[in-house]
Amino acid sequence: MAAQTAPWSTRLREHCQVRQLGEPSWQDISDRRGGRTAWSSVVALPGGTTYPARFWYDGAYMEQAREDAAEMALRHLTGTLNTAVEPPPASFYVRGSQ
Repeated sequence: MAAQTAPWSTRLREHCQVRQLGEPSWQDISDRRGGRTAWSSVVALPGGTTYPARFWYDGAYMEQAREDAAEMALRHLTGTLNTAVEPPPASFYVRGSQ
């Protein structure tokens, strides 16, 4: 059985804290499509850099949209853009300062 990892949003917050970037914030966005509304999310880091989620979701799955945006932000912060590879843990950055 594979080890369970923390949610992307938690991992992003940890990276931001260790790298002293400040607290990320999320903005939910919607797009009316015919008779339905599609939802997505954008995570913003202090300084104005934003990272949108890759996909649009039904309103019942907004948490997945937020996690998708957090994954995109974390992957860009760590340079781990290949989705087959896990980004390093936040503790990776602490080792160099000890």
